[in-house]
Amino acid sequence: MVHSVELLFDPDTDSAVRRIWDELSAAGIRSQAANRAPTNRPHVTLTVAESMDDAVDAALHPVLARLPLTCRIGAPMLFGGRSITVVRLIVPSAELLALHADVHRNCLPHMPDGPLPNARPGTWTPHVTLARRLPPDALARAVPRLGRDLPARLTGLRHWDGDAKVEHLIG
Repeated sequence: MVHSVELLFDPDTDSAVRRIWDELSAAGIRSQAANRAPTNRPHVTLTVAESMDDAVDAALHPVLARLPLTCRIGAPMLFGGRSITVVRLIVPSAELLALHADVHRNCLPHMPDGPLPNARPGTWTPHVTLARRLPPDALARAVPRLGRDLPARLTGLRHWDGDAKVEHLIG
């Protein structure tokens, strides 16, 4: 499994993203709403690594000074090939990119193998995931339900330990 550091939304934004998940589900599309784990929530992944030591949690505390951060949930995007992940872009403001760079710098000493390539500054695409493993023929039903651009607030930070399936809220 992997470890990640993730930004969490305020309750209003969280609810807005969950409504999109529910609309997709109502249309017969397997959205993130299908994951009933108590730790499943809308988020923006900042970095991902095969492993992170527990000291990363304390190293992330200075990043909290940058929160809350306003942002915009923007255009729909697709990742993948035969199986598609549907996401919405988090419009990358200068503030968000600076926060990402701070997280990268603070986490680097705690990731023995470094971050995965798509999490490095300059290659990172900020997004919130709506649905995973969609067959291409489901896109015509999914796209009309992806919602419009909306203002959002990022208010929390967590370290997800995918090995133990445990979230560590920072702060």
